[in-house]
Amino acid sequence: MTDANDHPQQDSTVDDLPSQRTPPAVAVVDAQFPGNVGTIARAMKNFGFSDLLLVDPPELDPDGEAYGFAGHARDDILPNATEISFDELVSGYHTIGCTAVTNEDDRSHMRFPFSTPADLAERLPTVEAPTALIFGRERVGLTNEELARIDEICAIPASKEYPVLNLGQAATITLYELRSLALDEDETQLPDIERVRADEATVDRLYDQWADLLEELNHPTEKREKTMRMLRRVYGRADLTEGEANTFLGLLRRATERPAERD
Repeated sequence: MTDANDHPQQDSTVDDLPSQRTPPAVAVVDAQFPGNVGTIARAMKNFGFSDLLLVDPPELDPDGEAYGFAGHARDDILPNATEISFDELVSGYHTIGCTAVTNEDDRSHMRFPFSTPADLAERLPTVEAPTALIFGRERVGLTNEELARIDEICAIPASKEYPVLNLGQAATITLYELRSLALDEDETQLPDIERVRADEATVDRLYDQWADLLEELNHPTEKREKTMRMLRRVYGRADLTEGEANTFLGLLRRATERPAERD
């Protein structure tokens, strides 16, 4: 873990720092349990974030909980974390305090107004300053004094009966919602639906085969158009893959041929 004094950004003014910095840095203030720092580092690795800032952190023993909970983030994110003071954090970054919001309104400006993580995902790319998401302590989160110095508030929508999440959960949910700031669609493990989905020619053959089957079954003529429209809607929502479409084609072709075989 490096110290803020060794971090090249700390000697720069905000104007000297990169414009429109995304993805945001992730700052953890006064975490009590090393395992939670490791959990946050792992979530950062999952969703493409890399810059971890620690304010008054616990000892992060390479053989302890932090590294044990960090998964592959133990190789880069956790050992490269920067220790920083709260003063340096709020002066060097556009800060977003992540905290629970319970029934606040415009009469209280400590936790109001606020954005959800989904709101931030749309707006943060336009913020022309290095940005940091700030998570607080396990039991009390961020203090009112700290929140008063933070630029804006983020809150996760949750049940009004129990809206408080633990530190690791809150960070993981927030980073998941903001993953578009750190990962392009082609950088996730999910397949490209456009490439996997069956091409239109194959799907059209499937509709033709359905039309042949309806005719072979003597499906009422006046109902065929409506039935075909329904099938198009169903298959349209399903985004059939090439393999699925070909399997249906084979089944429908066999079903269409069976009446002729019986005759």
